[in-house]
Amino acid sequence: MSERNQELADFLRRARSQVDHTRTGLPVDERVRRVPGLRREEVAQLARVSSDYYTRLEQGRPITPSAGIIDAIARALDLDDAGLTHLRHLIGGTDTIAQQRRTPRMQRPRHGLLQLMEALDTVPAMLLGRRTDVLATNQLARALLTDFDAMPAKDRNYARWMFLAPEARDLFADWEMQARVVVENLRLEAGRNSHDPATQALVGELTIASSEFAAWWQEHRVFQRTHGDKRFHHPIVGDLTLQYETVTLPGDPDQTLFLYTAEVGTKHRDALNLLNSWAPTARIQEPLDLSANPSSTIDDITHGRTTKRAPVREANDR
Repeated sequence: MSERNQELADFLRRARSQVDHTRTGLPVDERVRRVPGLRREEVAQLARVSSDYYTRLEQGRPITPSAGIIDAIARALDLDDAGLTHLRHLIGGTDTIAQQRRTPRMQRPRHGLLQLMEALDTVPAMLLGRRTDVLATNQLARALLTDFDAMPAKDRNYARWMFLAPEARDLFADWEMQARVVVENLRLEAGRNSHDPATQALVGELTIASSEFAAWWQEHRVFQRTHGDKRFHHPIVGDLTLQYETVTLPGDPDQTLFLYTAEVGTKHRDALNLLNSWAPTARIQEPLDLSANPSSTIDDITHGRTTKRAPVREANDR
Protein backbone atom coordinates (compact mmCIF):
# COMPACT_ATOMS: atom_id res chain seq x y z
CA MET A 1 0.00 0.00 0.00
CA SER A 2 1.33 3.42 -0.94
CA GLU A 3 1.93 6.01 1.77
CA ARG A 4 -0.92 8.13 0.42
CA ASN A 5 -3.38 5.22 0.50
CA GLN A 6 -2.22 4.35 4.01
CA GLU A 7 -2.98 7.93 5.06
CA LEU A 8 -6.48 7.61 3.60
CA ALA A 9 -7.08 4.27 5.33
CA ASP A 10 -5.92 5.63 8.69
CA PHE A 11 -8.06 8.74 8.37
CA LEU A 12 -11.23 6.82 7.45
CA ARG A 13 -10.79 4.35 10.32
CA ARG A 14 -10.19 7.17 12.79
CA ALA A 15 -13.21 9.11 11.54
CA ARG A 16 -15.42 6.01 11.65
CA SER A 17 -14.45 5.31 15.25
CA GLN A 18 -15.58 8.80 16.32
CA VAL A 19 -19.19 8.51 15.11
CA ASP A 20 -21.89 7.79 17.70
CA HIS A 21 -23.89 4.97 16.13
CA THR A 22 -26.93 5.76 18.29
CA ARG A 23 -27.36 9.13 16.56
CA THR A 24 -27.22 7.95 12.95
CA GLY A 25 -30.82 6.81 12.59
CA LEU A 26 -29.77 3.28 11.70
CA PRO A 27 -31.89 0.36 13.00
CA VAL A 28 -30.89 -0.92 16.43
CA ASP A 29 -28.31 -3.68 16.14
CA GLU A 30 -27.96 -5.96 19.15
CA ARG A 31 -24.61 -7.39 18.06
CA VAL A 32 -21.68 -6.68 20.35
CA ARG A 33 -19.48 -3.90 19.05
CA ARG A 34 -15.83 -4.82 19.29
CA VAL A 35 -14.64 -1.31 18.43
CA PRO A 36 -16.15 2.14 19.04
CA GLY A 37 -18.02 3.99 16.34
CA LEU A 38 -19.57 2.65 13.16
CA ARG A 39 -18.95 -0.62 11.39
CA ARG A 40 -17.79 -0.47 7.79
CA GLU A 41 -21.11 -1.77 6.49
CA GLU A 42 -22.93 0.95 8.43
CA VAL A 43 -20.84 3.67 6.81
CA ALA A 44 -21.59 2.08 3.44
CA GLN A 45 -25.31 1.98 4.23
CA LEU A 46 -25.36 5.64 5.27
CA ALA A 47 -23.36 6.66 2.19
CA ARG A 48 -25.49 4.43 -0.08
CA VAL A 49 -22.57 2.52 -1.53
CA SER A 50 -21.85 -1.18 -1.38
CA SER A 51 -20.10 -2.54 1.67
CA ASP A 52 -17.41 -4.04 -0.56
CA TYR A 53 -16.78 -0.65 -2.24
CA TYR A 54 -16.32 1.18 1.06
CA THR A 55 -14.17 -1.62 2.48
CA ARG A 56 -11.82 -1.43 -0.50
CA LEU A 57 -11.63 2.34 -0.09
CA GLU A 58 -10.81 2.08 3.61
CA GLN A 59 -8.22 -0.58 2.85
CA GLY A 60 -6.43 1.94 0.67
CA ARG A 61 -7.16 0.22 -2.62
CA PRO A 62 -6.40 2.35 -5.71
CA ILE A 63 -9.94 3.52 -6.50
CA THR A 64 -11.14 7.07 -7.13
CA PRO A 65 -14.71 7.81 -5.99
CA SER A 66 -16.81 10.47 -7.65
CA ALA A 67 -17.33 13.82 -5.94
CA GLY A 68 -20.87 12.74 -4.99
CA ILE A 69 -19.62 9.57 -3.28
CA ILE A 70 -16.91 11.50 -1.42
CA ASP A 71 -19.54 13.93 -0.11
CA ALA A 72 -21.82 11.05 0.88
CA ILE A 73 -19.04 9.31 2.81
CA ALA A 74 -18.19 12.61 4.51
CA ARG A 75 -21.82 12.98 5.62
CA ALA A 76 -21.89 9.39 6.88
CA LEU A 77 -18.76 10.04 8.92
CA ASP A 78 -20.09 13.42 10.14
CA LEU A 79 -16.97 15.24 8.94
CA ASP A 80 -16.71 19.00 9.32
CA ASP A 81 -15.53 21.25 6.49
CA ALA A 82 -11.86 20.66 7.30
CA GLY A 83 -12.43 16.90 7.41
CA LEU A 84 -14.20 16.94 4.04
CA THR A 85 -11.40 19.00 2.52
CA HIS A 86 -8.81 16.59 3.92
CA LEU A 87 -10.73 13.59 2.58
CA ARG A 88 -10.86 15.12 -0.89
CA HIS A 89 -7.12 15.79 -0.80
CA LEU A 90 -6.33 12.24 0.31
CA ILE A 91 -8.55 10.62 -2.32
CA GLY A 92 -7.48 13.10 -4.98
CA GLY A 93 -7.41 12.18 -8.61
CA THR A 94 -5.07 12.29 -11.58
CA ASP A 95 -5.24 16.09 -11.88
CA THR A 96 -4.90 16.64 -8.13
CA ILE A 97 -1.89 14.34 -7.78
CA ALA A 98 -0.18 15.85 -10.82
CA GLN A 99 -0.72 19.33 -9.40
CA GLN A 100 0.73 18.30 -6.02
CA ARG A 101 3.85 16.92 -7.70
CA ARG A 102 4.64 20.23 -9.37
CA THR A 103 7.52 22.16 -7.90
CA PRO A 104 5.94 24.69 -5.52
CA ARG A 105 6.62 28.31 -6.31
CA MET A 106 8.84 30.38 -4.06
CA GLN A 107 7.11 31.81 -1.01
CA ARG A 108 7.49 35.57 -1.15
CA PRO A 109 5.22 38.15 0.54
CA ARG A 110 3.98 41.00 -1.62
CA HIS A 111 5.63 44.35 -0.91
CA GLY A 112 2.25 45.98 -0.35
CA LEU A 113 1.38 43.36 2.26
CA LEU A 114 4.60 44.07 4.14
CA GLN A 115 3.71 47.74 4.14
CA LEU A 116 0.27 46.92 5.52
CA MET A 117 1.77 44.84 8.31
CA GLU A 118 4.14 47.68 9.19
CA ALA A 119 1.23 50.13 9.29
CA LEU A 120 -0.55 47.91 11.83
CA ASP A 121 1.83 49.05 14.54
CA THR A 122 -0.58 48.42 17.43
CA VAL A 123 -1.59 44.95 16.20
CA PRO A 124 0.74 41.93 16.24
CA ALA A 125 0.79 40.60 12.67
CA MET A 126 2.44 37.41 11.42
CA LEU A 127 2.39 35.93 7.91
CA LEU A 128 2.59 32.14 7.58
CA GLY A 129 3.17 30.23 4.37
CA ARG A 130 3.15 26.54 3.51
CA ARG A 131 3.78 24.09 6.39
CA THR A 132 3.63 27.09 8.81
CA ASP A 133 6.83 28.71 7.54
CA VAL A 134 7.07 32.21 9.04
CA LEU A 135 7.35 34.56 6.06
CA ALA A 136 7.14 37.92 7.84
CA THR A 137 6.34 39.53 11.19
CA ASN A 138 5.87 43.05 12.36
CA GLN A 139 7.62 44.44 15.41
CA LEU A 140 4.81 43.81 17.88
CA ALA A 141 4.44 40.19 16.74
CA ARG A 142 8.15 39.66 17.40
CA ALA A 143 7.72 41.16 20.86
CA LEU A 144 4.67 39.00 21.57
CA LEU A 145 5.98 35.68 20.24
CA THR A 146 9.66 35.53 19.36
CA ASP A 147 12.10 37.08 16.92
CA PHE A 148 11.95 34.55 14.11
CA ASP A 149 14.38 36.68 12.09
CA ALA A 150 17.09 35.99 14.67
CA MET A 151 16.81 32.26 13.96
CA PRO A 152 18.62 30.33 11.22
CA ALA A 153 16.48 30.29 8.08
CA LYS A 154 15.61 26.61 8.41
CA ASP A 155 14.19 27.17 11.90
CA ARG A 156 11.76 29.94 10.95
CA ASN A 157 8.74 27.70 11.18
CA TYR A 158 5.84 28.12 13.61
CA ALA A 159 5.27 24.38 14.18
CA ARG A 160 8.96 23.72 14.80
CA TRP A 161 9.12 26.62 17.26
CA MET A 162 5.94 25.51 19.03
CA PHE A 163 7.28 22.00 19.72
CA LEU A 164 11.03 22.44 20.00
CA ALA A 165 11.50 25.84 21.68
CA PRO A 166 11.23 25.78 25.48
CA GLU A 167 10.18 29.44 25.40
CA ALA A 168 7.03 28.53 23.45
CA ARG A 169 5.91 26.13 26.18
CA ASP A 170 6.43 28.86 28.75
CA LEU A 171 4.74 31.55 26.66
CA PHE A 172 1.39 29.85 26.03
CA ALA A 173 -0.71 29.31 29.16
CA ASP A 174 -2.66 26.69 27.18
CA TRP A 175 0.31 25.24 25.30
CA GLU A 176 -1.15 21.75 24.81
CA MET A 177 -4.31 23.08 23.16
CA GLN A 178 -2.37 25.45 20.92
CA ALA A 179 0.12 22.73 19.99
CA ARG A 180 -2.68 20.32 19.09
CA VAL A 181 -4.18 22.95 16.79
CA VAL A 182 -0.80 23.25 15.06
CA VAL A 183 -0.72 19.48 14.48
CA GLU A 184 -4.28 19.41 13.15
CA ASN A 185 -3.57 22.28 10.76
CA LEU A 186 -0.32 20.69 9.61
CA ARG A 187 -2.20 17.43 8.99
CA LEU A 188 -4.56 19.32 6.71
CA GLU A 189 -1.59 20.92 4.95
CA ALA A 190 0.15 17.56 4.53
CA GLY A 191 -2.95 16.12 2.89
CA ARG A 192 -3.13 19.04 0.49
CA ASN A 193 0.58 18.85 -0.41
CA SER A 194 1.40 15.23 0.27
CA HIS A 195 4.29 15.17 -2.21
CA ASP A 196 6.05 18.24 -0.81
CA PRO A 197 9.47 17.05 0.44
CA ALA A 198 9.83 20.01 2.82
CA THR A 199 6.54 19.12 4.54
CA GLN A 200 7.59 15.49 4.78
CA ALA A 201 10.95 16.48 6.25
CA LEU A 202 9.30 18.75 8.84
CA VAL A 203 6.88 16.05 9.94
CA GLY A 204 9.72 13.54 10.17
CA GLU A 205 11.85 15.89 12.24
CA LEU A 206 9.07 16.73 14.69
CA THR A 207 7.98 13.10 14.99
CA ILE A 208 11.49 12.14 16.12
CA ALA A 209 12.11 15.19 18.30
CA SER A 210 8.74 15.47 20.09
CA SER A 211 6.81 12.60 21.65
CA GLU A 212 3.71 14.82 21.89
CA PHE A 213 3.84 15.62 18.19
CA ALA A 214 4.33 11.95 17.31
CA ALA A 215 1.35 10.86 19.41
CA TRP A 216 -1.00 13.59 18.17
CA TRP A 217 0.06 13.10 14.55
CA GLN A 218 -0.98 9.45 14.75
CA GLU A 219 -4.48 10.49 15.85
CA HIS A 220 -4.96 11.85 12.32
CA ARG A 221 -7.22 14.71 13.39
CA VAL A 222 -7.63 17.68 11.08
CA PHE A 223 -8.97 21.09 11.93
CA GLN A 224 -8.65 24.56 10.45
CA ARG A 225 -9.06 27.15 13.17
CA THR A 226 -9.54 30.59 11.67
CA HIS A 227 -10.18 32.59 14.84
CA GLY A 228 -10.24 32.25 18.60
CA ASP A 229 -8.47 33.15 21.82
CA LYS A 230 -4.88 32.60 22.87
CA ARG A 231 -3.74 32.89 26.47
CA PHE A 232 -0.20 34.08 27.08
CA HIS A 233 2.07 34.19 30.10
CA HIS A 234 4.43 36.80 28.72
CA PRO A 235 7.84 37.37 30.36
CA ILE A 236 7.52 41.16 30.01
CA VAL A 237 3.85 42.06 30.58
CA GLY A 238 2.54 38.97 32.37
CA ASP A 239 -0.75 37.21 31.66
CA LEU A 240 -2.92 38.36 28.79
CA THR A 241 -5.55 36.88 26.51
CA LEU A 242 -5.72 37.98 22.88
CA GLN A 243 -8.22 37.30 20.16
CA TYR A 244 -6.84 36.30 16.77
CA GLU A 245 -8.28 36.36 13.28
CA THR A 246 -6.78 34.85 10.14
CA VAL A 247 -6.94 36.30 6.64
CA THR A 248 -6.22 34.11 3.61
CA LEU A 249 -4.99 36.17 0.69
CA PRO A 250 -6.95 35.71 -2.57
CA GLY A 251 -3.84 36.21 -4.72
CA ASP A 252 -1.67 33.94 -2.54
CA PRO A 253 -3.85 31.15 -1.13
CA ASP A 254 -0.84 29.47 0.51
CA GLN A 255 -0.25 32.53 2.72
CA THR A 256 -2.26 33.34 5.85
CA LEU A 257 -2.08 36.57 7.84
CA PHE A 258 -2.58 36.23 11.61
CA LEU A 259 -3.74 39.32 13.52
CA TYR A 260 -3.95 39.57 17.33
CA THR A 261 -6.15 42.07 19.14
CA ALA A 262 -7.52 42.80 22.61
CA GLU A 263 -10.75 44.54 23.61
CA VAL A 264 -10.41 48.23 24.44
CA GLY A 265 -10.64 49.05 28.13
CA THR A 266 -9.48 45.65 29.37
CA LYS A 267 -6.33 44.70 31.25
CA HIS A 268 -5.37 42.63 28.22
CA ARG A 269 -5.41 45.73 26.01
CA ASP A 270 -3.37 47.59 28.62
CA ALA A 271 -0.81 44.77 28.63
CA LEU A 272 -0.64 44.81 24.83
CA ASN A 273 -0.14 48.58 24.84
CA LEU A 274 2.65 48.23 27.40
CA LEU A 275 4.30 45.57 25.26
CA ASN A 276 4.00 47.87 22.25
CA SER A 277 5.79 50.67 24.09
CA TRP A 278 8.51 48.28 25.23
CA ALA A 279 9.03 46.56 21.88
CA PRO A 280 11.29 49.15 20.21
CA THR A 281 13.69 49.20 23.17
CA ALA A 282 14.98 45.63 22.95
CA ARG A 283 14.81 42.41 20.97
CA ILE A 284 12.38 39.92 22.46
CA GLN A 285 14.99 37.20 22.92
CA GLU A 286 16.97 39.49 25.22
CA PRO A 287 15.44 39.58 28.74
CA LEU A 288 14.65 42.97 30.20
CA ASP A 289 17.34 43.75 32.76
CA LEU A 290 15.88 45.85 35.57
CA SER A 291 18.62 45.15 38.08
CA ALA A 292 20.78 48.19 37.33
CA ASN A 293 18.14 50.93 37.53
CA PRO A 294 14.66 49.39 37.72
CA SER A 295 12.65 52.56 38.32
CA SER A 296 14.02 54.49 35.37
CA THR A 297 13.68 51.49 33.02
CA ILE A 298 10.02 50.93 33.88
CA ASP A 299 9.38 54.69 33.60
CA ASP A 300 10.95 54.75 30.15
CA ILE A 301 8.69 51.95 29.02
CA THR A 302 5.52 53.29 30.57
CA HIS A 303 5.94 56.79 29.13
CA GLY A 304 6.98 55.63 25.69
CA ARG A 305 10.51 57.07 25.66
CA THR A 306 11.54 54.64 22.96
CA THR A 307 13.66 54.41 19.89
CA LYS A 308 12.42 54.54 16.32
CA ARG A 309 10.01 51.73 15.42
CA ALA A 310 11.59 48.90 13.45
CA PRO A 311 10.01 47.97 10.09
CA VAL A 312 8.41 44.68 9.15
CA ARG A 313 11.05 42.12 8.37
CA GLU A 314 10.63 39.54 5.65
CA ALA A 315 12.02 36.07 6.18
CA ASN A 316 14.51 34.77 3.67
CA ASP A 317 12.98 32.84 0.76
CA ARG A 318 12.97 29.11 1.23
